[in-house]
Amino acid sequence: MQYCIGDVIEGKVTGIQPYGAFVQLDDTTQGLIHISECRSAYIKKVHDELKVGQVISVMVLDIDEYDQKISLSQRSLQDRQDIKEIDFTEKHPYEPRYHHYWTNQHVNIGFETITKQISASLSEATQRLR
Repeated sequence: MQYCIGDVIEGKVTGIQPYGAFVQLDDTTQGLIHISECRSAYIKKVHDELKVGQVISVMVLDIDEYDQKISLSQRSLQDRQDIKEIDFTEKHPYEPRYHHYWTNQHVNIGFETITKQISASLSEATQRLR
């Protein structure tokens, strides 16, 4: 079967190592869930999180283009569920705490500096045009 990045698949855990767990996706394809992709929290041992023979849902994170190794994640699916629980329809009024000016309020230069330098700037510009 051909898999694409982002596919959500059910597979069976076939082996557990200190660095992650191997998941059988179909008869010929196997992928690896790295220990950091099991869930968002810290995991001391993969054995605490997964068991051999357990059927789990995983998302395809990456497929190596040379040797076709598949990287899987359970964490991305859990993060998706957390996002679904957020109510994006609720409106919150925007209340600015202070008004940000793009100029420095403590420096008292401005148009006055331009009027002092305008004659020098005009003469320089006319010399360039000649």
